[in-house]
Amino acid sequence: MTYFINATVFTGNDWLTGASVGIANGRIQTISTTTTEGTDETDTVIDLNGDYLIPGLIDLQLYGGSHWFLNEQPTPDTVRHIYDTHVRKGTTTLLPTIHSTSLDVMQQAMAAVQTVRTENPYGVPGLHIEGPYFNPVKRGAHSTAYVRTPAEGELETLFSTNADAIRILTLAPEILTPGQLETIGRLKHSHTLLSLGHSNATYEQATDALNTGLIPLATHLYNAMRGFESREPGVVGALFDHPGVRVSVIADGYHCNPATIRIAHKVLGDRLFLISDALFANPPRPAFTLGQFVVHYEADAAGQGPGCYMNDEGKLAGSAITLLDCVRVCVDRVGLSLTDALRMASTIPADIIGMGNELGAIAPGYIANLVRLDKALVMKNVWVSGQMIG
Repeated sequence: MTYFINATVFTGNDWLTGASVGIANGRIQTISTTTTEGTDETDTVIDLNGDYLIPGLIDLQLYGGSHWFLNEQPTPDTVRHIYDTHVRKGTTTLLPTIHSTSLDVMQQAMAAVQTVRTENPYGVPGLHIEGPYFNPVKRGAHSTAYVRTPAEGELETLFSTNADAIRILTLAPEILTPGQLETIGRLKHSHTLLSLGHSNATYEQATDALNTGLIPLATHLYNAMRGFESREPGVVGALFDHPGVRVSVIADGYHCNPATIRIAHKVLGDRLFLISDALFANPPRPAFTLGQFVVHYEADAAGQGPGCYMNDEGKLAGSAITLLDCVRVCVDRVGLSLTDALRMASTIPADIIGMGNELGAIAPGYIANLVRLDKALVMKNVWVSGQMIG
């Protein structure tokens, strides 16, 4: 057994001070506020000196590691690189993401993720396909060459092989025919979640789509979606008004004003969760070109944190952070409690992808994916299945 002692433990719901956590065989065995007295002499004891011990973070949307980008190289090695980059910053489970692209690249990415998913099912449980079935009015930084409605037979081909590798598919429901939406619902794997995003739907259109029961999620609140207005509540209004949809938000200091995240959390509560939307994690790749997708890194002018990626049209094209950065933004700039921020980055996303009984909490039987933070939220150590990451 390995014991962490003198830890300030976030269980996923509550805090335990002066706690002890015992792990063995890759899983959490015990958690208590008693000492480790009486443990076997072969046990390993790690004194955390009061530091936070939290569940590993879970990021359901990111595109690249420190150097490689999934759209550019949709291979197993790229997926492994993405995971290796982010796990060292505390993200122990993630969905590599591709933005709007060709059907061929989508299928290559599905096969690549399927390979790594077999090797690392708790680290890379699947793929997030963002697009290409978007409303061109809200395409954001996605290339016009790829944003489209499905071609004849395309959906059947997309879901013909490795369909179970897709955990999230983001689309704009208003650009699909009822038949196309029905086809997706029929062909997709049972654990594939559809997410409303890059949409110019009216409030009524968005609400109707959510009420079908096919779309339980929405992608990056406020960004690339019709906003809230007094006479047309839009997509944002539909998300705020719906009783069940769960909604991601990018808390990088660029995509959303802190007040908008604070308001969303007041409205949505535990239905709001964090994504990094990272094109590349720090230290970021300074520029990137892939066909029409051209972006460059811009440093934070105030010097308060990481910068962001902009495209050649002057549009935000993604972040340059990891999920732990989002937690810090939520605490330091949005004003959320650390409890809420950590739930948004671990407990809630684990539940969304159907893994909340093994990930996203510190409790007996859970995978021992753990992160040690000091009281300034600086990461000190990461353990995956009980093994420290170097």
